Amino acid sequence: MPTASNAPLRPWPATALDIMLGRVATLLVASVALALGIASFAILAGRVKLGVHSGVAIGMIVADFAALLLLIIVLVGRVTRVVLEHRRGAAGARLHVRLVFLFGGVAAVPAILVAVFAIFFFNFGIQAWFNQRVQTALDESNQVAQGYLAEHDNAIKLDALAMANDLAQIATQYFGDPNAFAQYLASEYNALGLTEAVIFEPQNGQKQKMLNNGIVASASLFNGMGVTVPPPAEYLTLQPGQVQLIFPRNSTVEQAVVKLDVTPPMMLMIEKPLDPTILDHVKRTQQAVAEYQRLSKNRAGLEASFALVTAVLSLLVLSALVGFGLVIANQIARPIGHLIRAAEDVRDGDLTVRVPERPTGDEMQGLSRAFNRMTAQLAAQRSELMHVNDELDERRRFTETVLAGVSAGVIGLDNQGRIELPNRAASELLRIDLSPRIGDSLVTVAPEFGPLIAAVMANPERPATAEIEHGPAMGKRVLLVRIGAEMEAGVPDGFIVTFDDVTELLSAQRKAAWADVARRIAHEIKNPLTPIQLSAERLKRRFAKEITSDPESFTQCAETIVRHVGDIGRMVDEFSSFARMPSPVMRTESLERLAREAMVLQRVAHPEIEWQVEIDTPMRAVCDRRLIGQALTNLLTNAADAVAMRAGARHVGLRLYQAGSMAVLSVTDDGVGLPETDRARLTEPYVTHKPKGTGLGLAIVAKIMEDHGGRVELHPAPGAHGAEVRLLLPAELAEPAQPSENTKEFPAK
Repeated sequence: MPTASNAPLRPWPATALDIMLGRVATLLVASVALALGIASFAILAGRVKLGVHSGVAIGMIVADFAALLLLIIVLVGRVTRVVLEHRRGAAGARLHVRLVFLFGGVAAVPAILVAVFAIFFFNFGIQAWFNQRVQTALDESNQVAQGYLAEHDNAIKLDALAMANDLAQIATQYFGDPNAFAQYLASEYNALGLTEAVIFEPQNGQKQKMLNNGIVASASLFNGMGVTVPPPAEYLTLQPGQVQLIFPRNSTVEQAVVKLDVTPPMMLMIEKPLDPTILDHVKRTQQAVAEYQRLSKNRAGLEASFALVTAVLSLLVLSALVGFGLVIANQIARPIGHLIRAAEDVRDGDLTVRVPERPTGDEMQGLSRAFNRMTAQLAAQRSELMHVNDELDERRRFTETVLAGVSAGVIGLDNQGRIELPNRAASELLRIDLSPRIGDSLVTVAPEFGPLIAAVMANPERPATAEIEHGPAMGKRVLLVRIGAEMEAGVPDGFIVTFDDVTELLSAQRKAAWADVARRIAHEIKNPLTPIQLSAERLKRRFAKEITSDPESFTQCAETIVRHVGDIGRMVDEFSSFARMPSPVMRTESLERLAREAMVLQRVAHPEIEWQVEIDTPMRAVCDRRLIGQALTNLLTNAADAVAMRAGARHVGLRLYQAGSMAVLSVTDDGVGLPETDRARLTEPYVTHKPKGTGLGLAIVAKIMEDHGGRVELHPAPGAHGAEVRLLLPAELAEPAQPSENTKEFPAK
């Protein structure tokens, strides 16, 4: 028995390599797309300060677009293939489409909802970021920071102007004494909390670092390290009383330069420190305000960028999930499609089909293995069944051959009496083609079988046997019928009807019996007939002259005795002829000549009848001339008697023609015709419908034809009245004895 492991797998519309490559490509692209989406989300979430215009972020977005485009192309190809298979009505395509839409919907709905809510919450957050309260808080913070700086600016300006006024008043006192000038600056330096105070002469060069070069006097927190004066551009345009504020880069101090109202011109620069903590807060506040204003100006672009990035990432994740869903749907639907196609092939009779068994270890593998085992078992069982059917077919043909060679009719019936299996002999005996009547009730086809079938159905254990008459009135046949039941578990499963035509057998039995009776009657009657006839003739000759009282009556009685003795003698002769038919002496004779000779005798005997002879085909036959002539004479005599029994009848015809290899001598009259009943028995002895008939004429004719290998057929005449009797015997064509091939003779009236 073939098993699922060694049975060949039939190739499917898509090869395993195509399926594997398509699945791997989809999984690879979907995995890359999903990884890019996760990476993009991580980068954007971890680098918010860079914004969507960061180089790395833009590169990731471009990569996401490329992966999304490639994934969409792959998905469109896979979905198109699924749709085309569905339109072609491929097995499992409908389920495949449903699974694709199911997995796609399961993946799409959460992704779409997440994207929508993300955009919604982002917009909500944007609105919260840029509302009036945040704007007010940032503006107030900025104003506080600017106020602090403005206050510091005013303080250093006032200090610079105050020192400039004081120096302008005492400059003439200390110009000649630098030490005293330095002591004065140191006292002011300490009193005002300065980090540096310098009096220098204006220079036209660039900013320079000098020591006592152009510096009139100085006081610094870092003595000995040199003093840096601002470049000339910062103070050359100043007028006395004007203060220029300078903020050195990357420094926590503020400088103020003022021009002294003295001669020669001199400049005063003081440097005052700022609180680093407060300065840091001020810087951060200014940066936050600037960033907030920038974002506020780009709010629409920011929202659009976030929506675009969210949509791209959502589509990327959605497409990746749909790709995974397609692969999963394919893994579910394809084995089912294999099973459907295999089931259709099994339905069409192909039991060699097998489905692939993928080593997945799930129920689909078990189902595929079970299907392959089932088809293998079905194939083995069909092989066994075909072998058994072949044996049954051989037995059936043998049985049919046996039944076809049996002369008896055999009909198989089911338990309802319907025809199942008739043999050819049954159709011939019933004179009905039973082949198209299979399935019909036998009682409907042949009602004569009804009582026997009913008797067997009532008592199935007892077979029923009887003789029945079947057929039309002109050709009734006697059938010996036996019906038995086929029993199974005490219940009739069907019936067997066997029957045979015993008409000839019964006729032969009756003929044999009548022949024995005829011999005995002829012997017993013929012995006294001669003495009676001689005595009557002697009485007539001897006593006719002596009877004087009533001689006519005496003579009439004597003649009556002689006449009836002659009739009885002729009857006895017929009995003797029937009982002892002489053996025929066969010679080749002209049937045309025999027909004409028989007709001549009848014309003389019955001149009142119109006799007609018609020779269609001159033929010769190997026969006994005397016996065939006797048969024709008997038929013509019967025809003359039938014509005499009907008023207005006067025609008798004799025709010779060919029917295949047989010669037909047909005698037709317009007399009383054949009886309605017992027509089939008219050829038996002592069966007659004539008032004075012996019933031996047709019996002798039938016996003669039987001895010659022929037969007798009785039919109604073609006209409204009369009968037709046909003698059929083997013959051959002969040269016509008359000049014409077709000759008709009519007697002179």
